[in-house]
Amino acid sequence: FLRLPATIGIVTNIDPEHMEHYGSFDAVRRAYLDFVERLPFYGFAVLCTDHPEVQALLAKITDRRVVTYGLNAQADVRALDVALDMDGSRFDVEIRERVTGALRRIEGLRLTLRGEHNLTNALAAIAIAAELGLADDAIREAFAGLRGVKRRFTVTGVVDGVTIVDDYAHHPVEIRAVLATARASATGRVIAVMQPHRYSRLQDLFDGFCTAFTDADVTVIAPVHAAGETPVEGMDRDALIDGLRSHGQRDVMALDGPEGLAGLVKTIAGPGDIVLCMGAGSITQWAASLPGELEGRRAS
Repeated sequence: FLRLPATIGIVTNIDPEHMEHYGSFDAVRRAYLDFVERLPFYGFAVLCTDHPEVQALLAKITDRRVVTYGLNAQADVRALDVALDMDGSRFDVEIRERVTGALRRIEGLRLTLRGEHNLTNALAAIAIAAELGLADDAIREAFAGLRGVKRRFTVTGVVDGVTIVDDYAHHPVEIRAVLATARASATGRVIAVMQPHRYSRLQDLFDGFCTAFTDADVTVIAPVHAAGETPVEGMDRDALIDGLRSHGQRDVMALDGPEGLAGLVKTIAGPGDIVLCMGAGSITQWAASLPGELEGRRAS
């Protein structure tokens, strides 16, 4: 991302990701500081201070204009009176001008994307819009018509009251966020179906994976999607299952592959449940075909 020219730079979070490229978390941190410092003098950085690592980054920036955002009370742009529901969120926004302290409030915003993480992403966009001088009504109307991207809490079907969702989440932080969204949306249980992506990622972030599924009532782990990697000894589906159980996850199951998913879901899922299929590999095809397979089993 350092090779991409930018006038405005957003930093949503800083986590130990793509370690096979950076080598260490300190190198990741340095890359984000470099990213901000490469912004031109007439640009600005937009930083989410809900994230401790981004707060630490903020303290190191001395010669670039910065706007902060988040749900915390210290952010320049923050959400107030938030109401999350199955259809997204409703909220107001308070914008504090960093130099003068002047306050601006935009009321009655509606976001059709589910989850607190999408709400904070919306705050980043609002921070930029406010800096560029957009009117309140323009911001409000833009969010009212916003539609999400594929593989971000994408509902692939509803069968007998069971909602099937496809999501790209493959990092522990992403998994926690999307499970929190599912937990807030479900009237029944949350059934997480995870296909770990890359042996190296599972190895580098193993402890994070072992504590990422606490919002799931049932956790189903499929074999690792290798993505061209050579297997790492001791880092596989069964190791993750053991790790989850040792960290207190109660209901954890193994899945051999897509051929067993429909039968498992039919057995354990009921009305109001959300089956959340997560991963960056072939599990997206599993989620797409699962509603039809469940319909077929109902007809047979």
